[in-house]
Amino acid sequence: MPSAVPPSIRTAEILPIQPFRPDLHERAWASIPHPTLPLLATAHAKSLTVFSLSTLSSHSSLTGGHTRSVRTAAWKPGLPPHKLCLVSGSFDATAGLWRWDGDSAAETDAVLETEITTASNRKSRRGGGGGGGTTDDDDDDDDDTSRPAGDQDWEFTLVLEGHDSEVKCCAFAPSGAYLATCSRDKSVWIWEDIGASEADDEWETVAVLNEHEGDVKAVAWCPDVPGRNALPRRYSPDVLASASYDNTVRIWREDSDGEWVCVAVLEGHEGTVWALEWEQKPRPDGRFPRLMSSSADGTVRVWELQQEEAEAAAAAAAAAAAEKDQHGDDHTSRIALGGIPNTMRTSLREDWTCTAILPTGHDRDVYSLSWSKQTGLVATTGRDGNIVLYQERHSPNHGSSAAESGPLGTGTDQSGTPPPPPPSSSSSPSSTWDLLTTLRNAHGPFEVNHITWCRRYDAAAERRGEEEMLVTTGDDGVVRSWQVRIGG
Repeated sequence: MPSAVPPSIRTAEILPIQPFRPDLHERAWASIPHPTLPLLATAHAKSLTVFSLSTLSSHSSLTGGHTRSVRTAAWKPGLPPHKLCLVSGSFDATAGLWRWDGDSAAETDAVLETEITTASNRKSRRGGGGGGGTTDDDDDDDDDTSRPAGDQDWEFTLVLEGHDSEVKCCAFAPSGAYLATCSRDKSVWIWEDIGASEADDEWETVAVLNEHEGDVKAVAWCPDVPGRNALPRRYSPDVLASASYDNTVRIWREDSDGEWVCVAVLEGHEGTVWALEWEQKPRPDGRFPRLMSSSADGTVRVWELQQEEAEAAAAAAAAAAAEKDQHGDDHTSRIALGGIPNTMRTSLREDWTCTAILPTGHDRDVYSLSWSKQTGLVATTGRDGNIVLYQERHSPNHGSSAAESGPLGTGTDQSGTPPPPPPSSSSSPSSTWDLLTTLRNAHGPFEVNHITWCRRYDAAAERRGEEEMLVTTGDDGVVRSWQVRIGG
């Protein structure tokens, strides 16, 4: 018997909590929450400001590592709470690695509320090498001595060089072993941590992916949820998505030979794809996580791997491998590939389908989206300065009427108008997306560059560390926090 479907959320409010302090007084690009600690890293100017989610105020500043504006940041996962590691991506075409090392886990609570200064002790790592770097003593931006000094310092320990233009986004794989960076130079770089220990910052380039035809705006790794390993293993478990000015999303995997290959090109957007977000909440049916993308065309699309086709391809690949063992490479190429070049062979391709276009909520570029791991709610923002909140409404079964869910489960906006239908899918519709509410002019007349869900730790939270809030980052240099109140 199928499990009961929870009732839909029919009303929602987005209410201000309070802005983070201090104001940054210049354009801020993104705010990235730490995966486990009450910390938030905001990229702005040539710096990163780390805010405390407990006090909603500045915790520390990371300065002196870049010569141009910092565009993005990523926390390295899987570290003990007394060790912090951040990677920053900059318009100066480099990525920088920052570390804070405490003496013990007992310092964790203290450090979260302690001001930390910045020290520069960096090495330079040119793409493609894992050898020793050189010390750079020519940095003109000294430690920020105007801030109260803590017992420990942030250290700018490594520069990752290789991109020819500004770094737009960076992201760690769930294990922390890989780092992906993308750039205006149309490339995606994958770096591997080859250090003998966590303190040994040795990274080498393992792939440079050049298949996009325009700036690469975003990269995102599939989270380590049960559905990620649902398919027969013919690749490594890590899956990377990239979004581009060329209007496409690409899916990348590492094959059995250790080569990173594009296994799918997701087409449908009619403008730059600005942002990507993987589904982090495990799916009840155990299927592979879905992917969401937002674009300059004002739309948000949901993409799903067609697992039946993928499983069939895996079986074909296994058969081809067995044939290769028996008859050799040439025979396998003729039989299994049918003359198709190796770069296009079926075993390295996946079928991804657009299964939904969210109801229209923005009339301009959608710069950012965030998909809640806790509730499954989706929040978007962009050039129009609005915050839009969506909910997926699951049908009791696959026999829902078209009047209830639309032809492909696309839902309706606040006016009751369904969005344009996505391309046909082999999957039966099982859910719809509803636009719950819109908060207009979230940062006044300024564009909102980034939005994210994160846990609440402030004193006003009813369940500290459990309930969620939204955080937005805008051109006004203000980082704002928002409570989402939902009801039946």
